[in-house]
Amino acid sequence: MFHKSRRLLKIGTNYCVRRKQFYATQKPETSSSHDGIVLSDSCVQRLKQLCANSNTFLRLCVESGGCSGFQYKFDVDEKLSDDDRIFEKDGVKVVIDETSLELIKGSTIDFHTELIRSAFRVVQNPNADLGCSCGASFSIKID
Repeated sequence: MFHKSRRLLKIGTNYCVRRKQFYATQKPETSSSHDGIVLSDSCVQRLKQLCANSNTFLRLCVESGGCSGFQYKFDVDEKLSDDDRIFEKDGVKVVIDETSLELIKGSTIDFHTELIRSAFRVVQNPNADLGCSCGASFSIKID
C-alpha cells in the first residue's frame, strides 16, 4: 500500500510512513473540497482559533494501528512535504499526504465537542467499512 521509496518506522506495534520534510520551493497545488475532502464549518471555526496569526495548518495522517486497523492522526504543523495536498476554506488549511488521502477521499473533517472531550474527527468516510466507537480508527472496505 505504501510507495516503495518510503521507509516505515516501527512505533510499538504500529507502523507509520516516514515523510521527508521539505520547505517547498514551489507550493503544492491547492485542492478544492470536491477533489478529496470537505471541511465542516465547525472545523473551520476551530482552525481559525488555533492557527490565527500564524503560518500553521492542520495535518491529517492515516497510520496503521488503532482498534480497527487504521487510525486518524491530527497535528498542527508548519512544514510541507513534496507529496502533500492542501485543502483550504475561508483562509484555513488542512494538509494530507497522498497515501493518506487515498484512504479518506470523500470524507468530511469535523470538529466535535462533547461533554468530556472535543476533537477533530473524520466523518462520512466512504472508504471505511467499520470503525471504533470513538471514531479514531477504522477498517477499509475490501471489494
